[in-house]
Order: sequence, then structure tokens, then C-alpha cells
Amino acid sequence: MTDLGPVSWPPAPIKTGRLVLRAPEARDRATFVELLASPEAHTYLGGPRPRHDLERELPRVPERWPGSFVAELDGSMIGQILLRRATEHRRAAAMGKADLGYLFLPRAWGFGYATEACAAALGWLADALPGEPVVLATQTANAASMRLAAKLGFTEVERFEAWGAEQWLGMRTPLTPSD
Repeated sequence: MTDLGPVSWPPAPIKTGRLVLRAPEARDRATFVELLASPEAHTYLGGPRPRHDLERELPRVPERWPGSFVAELDGSMIGQILLRRATEHRRAAAMGKADLGYLFLPRAWGFGYATEACAAALGWLADALPGEPVVLATQTANAASMRLAAKLGFTEVERFEAWGAEQWLGMRTPLTPSD
């Protein structure tokens, strides 16, 4: 995956009704470790990374690159939104398009935070790169992620087998002024 190219980064924090989307900061490191080591959060992502490896490898200040947002609730990180350019390890239909990813702490599940944060990030992308189509891939077994994709307006492009499970690839094409 590569970044989104010529976008102004970091943007001013994006405020939603309950959340703030912002660039990662040093204070988020412990939450990144928790998130990346969470077996629940990685059920459909190939499993968690060992906490001791993360503690050793994760930089003091998490990487800040265009399209990487921390989702913050009441001053604390609860998840991450990623918008990156899809590259060679993705399906042909996704190549070169913006790819939406998200990961939230299990204690933040079920409150609509992922939908709210993803919608805000997609709004930012629509302003930064007008007309940019966005893809999203998830396992079909991940019912919550499939519901989120539908709520955000993604439509199925294809299903395929990868990592020992059926995957779903959806695309969201933004409206143009003539639509």
C-alpha cells in the first residue's frame, strides 16, 4: 500500500458528532499496541500480533502518513481509519484506488463509532481528491463489517478466496456534480 499522493497532511482535526479524527500522536502508542495485539479485533485479519513484538517494534510516535487517522472519543484513541492506495497484493478491480480500512478497540464496538469515523474520513477524501473511487475488502463472515460497508454505500464488485476465507470487495463511487 502507498499513500494517497498530493494531499495536504495532516489536515485540521475532523470533528463529528461524537468523535475527532486526527493524525496519530505519541500519546496513542499504548492504544496502537492494544489494538494490534487484540485477538477480537483481529478475528478476520489473520490474528493479532504478539504484544512483546509490538512493544519492541512500534515507534515512540506512530507513523504519520496521509490517510492515517486516529479516531478519538473523549480525548482517547478508540480506533484507526486508513485510506491508502491499493497496490499489487489486492484484486485487479481495486488497483490504484483509495482503499478504506478501519480497526477499533472491542470496547468501542456496537456504538456506531466506526460508521461515524469512516463517513467522516470518506468526506475528507472527497474534498481532498474529488471523484476518487474507494474500495473496501472484508471477509464475508465479518457481518459487522459487511453491514458497515452497506451503510457507507459500498456495492459488491466481487467475491474471492484469500487467506483461507471468502472475501468481499466493494466499491464506493462518489457522486459528481452532474449526478
